[in-house]
Amino acid sequence: MGTDESTPSWCPSGDAYAPEAVVLGVRSGADGEVAYLADPVPAAEVLASVPEGISPTRVLRFASHCLSDCINRRGNDCTLVERVLTVPPKQETRAVPRCHLRAQCQWWRQTGVDACYRCPAVSTSHYTDDELSELMADPSTTPEQLQSWIATAS
Repeated sequence: MGTDESTPSWCPSGDAYAPEAVVLGVRSGADGEVAYLADPVPAAEVLASVPEGISPTRVLRFASHCLSDCINRRGNDCTLVERVLTVPPKQETRAVPRCHLRAQCQWWRQTGVDACYRCPAVSTSHYTDDELSELMADPSTTPEQLQSWIATAS
């Protein structure tokens, strides 16, 4: 993953089974935030180690190429990161996570450091009993709808 702008951008919430997919980090701790790996590990080398019956995205975060036909894509932009940025960060002052993906990350290219503050809390898996996660994952949800939901839920 070099820094050449002509190389494909990478999605930090990517498809674990894409041929180029790498493990971005491990979900850990009570809050399930991502602990980033220092170096990428090919997903194909790790997927067989995930116990049967457990979704790989429940315990790991994957990165893969950002695809032009992705349901979260609008032109060259990712609408998922727009929705992610709508939710206030858990902490206002924390260090930017160290991430091997940043130079080619679509979210970084599109929004800069703001996405990095929220990225560790992003879960590729969402659960039906979590309305906010469902709204975030739904490509038809607008940032304005999220803001309205957050305002009424508070």
